[in-house]
Formats: sequence, structure tokens, C-alpha cells
Amino acid sequence: MRTLIDREFEVAASRDRCWEHLSRIEAWPSWARHIRSIDVSPPGALTDGTRGLIRLRNGVRSSFRMTELRPGEHWLWEGAFLWLRVRYDHAFEPVSPERTRIRFRVDVDGLGVGSLGRLFAKIYGANLDRAIPNLIAELEGQ
Repeated sequence: MRTLIDREFEVAASRDRCWEHLSRIEAWPSWARHIRSIDVSPPGALTDGTRGLIRLRNGVRSSFRMTELRPGEHWLWEGAFLWLRVRYDHAFEPVSPERTRIRFRVDVDGLGVGSLGRLFAKIYGANLDRAIPNLIAELEGQ
């Protein structure tokens, strides 16, 4: 696997608040405006068996399935982009009782990692860079 995207940022909110907010995946379009909608199954809290379908505003669809879950700390899901296998890691680390470090990491492997991977990283990275300030504002109650 090759790491294409690695974003880490701190939020003035507790880890529990950050986890609760981000684990409501269907609500992500409120801060990740490149996403039109997300369907998650089963509904409700994240589980080891959570699967979903993300619909982007540009018409692209991407499915994912949970591959690792440590409630309150981290989850990892996998999906695909053309011939690439993509792993999305979401990690939560308390800095203090009311401050959390969040990390989004995207790793890929598969045919075309060099060329398709760079294209994917450019597009997804730009979307993430626009979305993170919106997420921070939501988490900090602005």
C-alpha cells in the first residue's frame, strides 16, 4: 500500500464529540460538500459490518466496507477507484479532555498506483482540504 493522502488537524472538542459527529456518516455532506449523499447499512452506529455507498456531486459513486473498527479511536474502510484498492483510515487521539487530533489517511494499491493514484490524490486531496475547515467549524460549534 502507498500512502497518498495524510491529513492531521486538531479540533477544540472532546474525542467523544468528534467520534460521535464523524461516525454519523450519512451527515457528512454538511461539511464535505463534494459529497451529495451517503447510504450506510446497517443504519445507526458503526459496526464491523458497516457498508456504504457514497455519491459525489460530480456523479461518481464509491462503495466501501468496514475492515477495522476500534470504537472511539479509529476505523478503517476499503473501497475502490477504477483499478485501485483504496483504504481510508480515520483516527481520533485526545490531546486534552477538550481537544482532539484527527487524522485522515488514504492508502492505495493496485494497477496504476503511479498514474491513477496521483490523479486520485490530487482530486480527493483538494476536496478534503476544502472540507476539513467546514468539519472543524461544525465540531467547534461555529
